[in-house]
Amino acid sequence: MYNGVEYKERLDRIRKLKIDFLQNGLKDEELLSCPYLDRKIAASWIRSRSMGVNPYAQVIGQHLNCSELESIREKNRMLIEIAKPLFVKFKNLATSSRYGIYLFDKKGTFLLHEGEMLELPLDKDPFSGMMWNEETVGTNAHSLCALYKHPVQLVGPEHYCISLENLIVSAAPILNESGDVIACLVLGQLITNTSWDEVFQGFCLQTLGLITALAAAVEAQLKLRKSYNNLKDVNDNLITANKTFEATLSLIDEGIITVDKTGTITCANREGTRILNLSQDEIGKRNIAEFLDAQSRLMDIIKKCKNTEVEETICNGNEEQTFIINIRPVIDHRTKKLKVAVLRLSRTKKINALVTSRSGATANFTFEDIIGESEAILHAKDKAKRFANSQENILLIGESGTGKEIFAQAIHNSYCPEGPFVAVNCAALPRELVESELFGYEGGSFTGADRYGRPGKIELAEGGTLFLDEIGDMPIELQAVLLRVLEDKKVMRIGGRRYKKVDFRVIAATNKDPHKLVKEKIFREDLYYRLSVLKIIIPPLRERGRDAEILAQYFIERYCNKVGRKVPQVSPAVVKIFNEYNWPGNVRQLENAVLYAINTSRSDVIEPKDLPVEIYETCLYESDNVTKNRKRYDDLDTILKLDELEKIAIIKAITKTGGNVPEAAGLLGISKSTIYRKIKEYDIKPPEFSG
Repeated sequence: MYNGVEYKERLDRIRKLKIDFLQNGLKDEELLSCPYLDRKIAASWIRSRSMGVNPYAQVIGQHLNCSELESIREKNRMLIEIAKPLFVKFKNLATSSRYGIYLFDKKGTFLLHEGEMLELPLDKDPFSGMMWNEETVGTNAHSLCALYKHPVQLVGPEHYCISLENLIVSAAPILNESGDVIACLVLGQLITNTSWDEVFQGFCLQTLGLITALAAAVEAQLKLRKSYNNLKDVNDNLITANKTFEATLSLIDEGIITVDKTGTITCANREGTRILNLSQDEIGKRNIAEFLDAQSRLMDIIKKCKNTEVEETICNGNEEQTFIINIRPVIDHRTKKLKVAVLRLSRTKKINALVTSRSGATANFTFEDIIGESEAILHAKDKAKRFANSQENILLIGESGTGKEIFAQAIHNSYCPEGPFVAVNCAALPRELVESELFGYEGGSFTGADRYGRPGKIELAEGGTLFLDEIGDMPIELQAVLLRVLEDKKVMRIGGRRYKKVDFRVIAATNKDPHKLVKEKIFREDLYYRLSVLKIIIPPLRERGRDAEILAQYFIERYCNKVGRKVPQVSPAVVKIFNEYNWPGNVRQLENAVLYAINTSRSDVIEPKDLPVEIYETCLYESDNVTKNRKRYDDLDTILKLDELEKIAIIKAITKTGGNVPEAAGLLGISKSTIYRKIKEYDIKPPEFSG
């Protein structure tokens, strides 16, 4: 019964209704309001007619080409793989009952079939590629099922096409995890001559539930398969991530070790096992405490569950080495207690090298940067090259500005260029800081100290060179400590409890007479002999002949190339000044004079007036006085009077000291008041007075 109408009578009415709709001009509103035709079916008839579907066609459906069909089947490969075994289990029931079961995708493409192959209005096997949907065959069960997302059953004339009126079809949707229709299962049977009432009672009321249950089974299997594939992907990703992590750890040149709350080693990378001299079989069996000394605080620090770092000595049975250990605890989110701690072991030697390089403590000069052709500089340079091949300490002696640090860097870069070059100016450090700068300190050893401590310059020079400039100004009380470090190759930080082995080379430099310092008890004699195993005297610029001219040209070209300026010429008068001036500040003063002249000159030629005033006037003054005296020698051709000789002596002394009157007085062995009186008496006009 359907709304009080017997099934056979209802179907006859629907058949007549369809004729009125297709042939007799039944209006859409009248069709939709018909009490014995489902409104959704009526709406589908209307859509089918508007899309131009021929209800009287003997062959229906749309053919797909091979590539289209292959693409659709590949897209639904998992669905077909899941449905096929269920279809096989259904085969016996389908064969005995003359059912046919079909799988369509959401657009109506035939994907799979089992059981009775109904007498469908097709010109080809459906598996050759057919698409059945509302646009191609009009109203059908699986199209309505896909549209409304619930099971649908069509009986005979409810189909739009006349050629499908001999079918009873039930369809159920297969949904994805988002609730969207991805396919439909269809169960169909041909209508025989049996009465409609018997057919409905024996088939229709059961098959809709059957196909719905089967669709639910396919849907569940599909979700299960996708979940399995997702888990498999996650597992594969975890395996890949783990292998990537292991490969990454193996490439890290620092030791990475994990320990649990008891200190048991649970994991270690390749460098970590090498540091501890540990085999893979021992991981999980050995405790980190076995590799630490009795005074170690590492485990206590780990149990505090804080990100921190500590310096520890590791003993692996073969050797002892000092490491900076970075601690990163991993906390159990449920218990809020320590689960494991990740330890990164970095050699202090490598960290110190990084610190020195980042702080600019590197050697940039080589022997190629020592410019000059004089015999004096070539002799010093040759000796430095030969000494560079030795491991002994070197003492450089020379006036300020002669290039002692350039020599030190050149020696370092020839001997161990890969190691740190740490320079300490003993004269520039405050007396109270010299000790901590040289030897370092432990955390909390004095007020204001870094809580982690800090390595001293000696530690930072590990594997390289410690350059002690102005060594003659080192406080006498520290000289004994430095001597002990040089002898034992061990250093203890301020506030420390143990010595650390250090390996470095010392190059010391001074602008003072070391013998005089020793004689005056300002410098320890034993330290002097320890530092001066190899000694190099660096000549002042005034003793290097034409090197001043060569150096000046070098500085001019280097500076102009750096700032992008045209290289100026140098007048003969300036060249003469370069070669004849006394240069009390040596190479440093020459370089500064050149830079001053380049930036002062208003033409393409550097003239004497472009030089610093103290150099220009000194040379001019000396030249005038020499000319006058030479004229007097020529004119008189006789012995000079004592006052004239005294005047000449004063002029030469002032010239030699670059205009420094007190220093000139010292050279002459007279007091400052006397020399100033003589200058006034002889009307000497020096270019500049100092002091």
